[in-house]
Amino acid sequence: MEKTLRKTQDENGLKTRVIRVGTRKSQLARIQTDSVVEMLRKRYLNLHFEIVAMSTTGDKILDTALSKIGEKSLFTKELENALERNEVDLVVHSLKDLPTSLPPGFTIGAICKRENPHDAVVFHPKNDGETLNSLPEKSVIGTSSLRRAAQLKRRFSHLEFRDIRGNLNTRLKKLDEKEDFSAIILAAAGLRRMGWENRIGQILNPEDCLYAVGQGALAVEVRARDEEILDMVSALHDGETVLCCIAERAFMRHLEGGCSVPVAVSTMLKDSQNEEGPNDNTQYVGITANNIPRHAQEAAENLGVELASLLLSKGAKRILNVARQLNDAR
Repeated sequence: MEKTLRKTQDENGLKTRVIRVGTRKSQLARIQTDSVVEMLRKRYLNLHFEIVAMSTTGDKILDTALSKIGEKSLFTKELENALERNEVDLVVHSLKDLPTSLPPGFTIGAICKRENPHDAVVFHPKNDGETLNSLPEKSVIGTSSLRRAAQLKRRFSHLEFRDIRGNLNTRLKKLDEKEDFSAIILAAAGLRRMGWENRIGQILNPEDCLYAVGQGALAVEVRARDEEILDMVSALHDGETVLCCIAERAFMRHLEGGCSVPVAVSTMLKDSQNEEGPNDNTQYVGITANNIPRHAQEAAENLGVELASLLLSKGAKRILNVARQLNDAR
């Protein structure tokens, strides 16, 4: 595959290689991408990184619930198109936005250390100090996630749930400046990365709400045959995060889950052996991690598949089909 590395002149007139990094335009996406680029800069002092920001389908459609749009690559398609056209050399995503089956020729070359993966409740200022359990009957909670709404309706049956779309800034503005919502549900990781941890009124534990597959982790997508870029970004892999996310993605892929069905997880790594395995660019649910033992990755993938198979044997397929039908009828 054609190499895309360009040259520029540094302050001493020496040629420096340029790596172009694709990202969404939102403030959170830029913060996340900046953090990844900073990690790469510290490791590769001879490289120059340029950030290329663009809008995606999910950024443009703000009047429809994510589960109703019917597109698997809402926040990734335009970025992957740029990667395919060699307009960028790598792309930074929130891992939860990446489908479990990537387009041919692409791979996840790095998964960074996971931030807190749990969901958080941000309350309207008038409800400061409350919890979901203590909110009055019929209080309206905003969430764009079918996964969150499905779990929380069961756990907090006295509350009502309505769709709320937009980036973090937009949703917080809707919460604070209007009386439409008593609280909204957001990923704790995004709030922390934005520096808004003080807005977190409640962290939802797994008994209240399991989190999304890959939530809290950042992924670097690259062209699978671009060995140079793949080797470069692999230094960012966090072993524990990779294994947890392989298990989660295998679980969701075997269930055939996605935005239109409420699939959720809670994952913890209890034991990991460190023996080296073959370095052969094997992908596990779209992830290439040559610096992590292959047997450990295989075990993680098998665990996800086995758990999904167990649920399917207990009737999960029927539940997922009903969830899709109800979503389509909305």
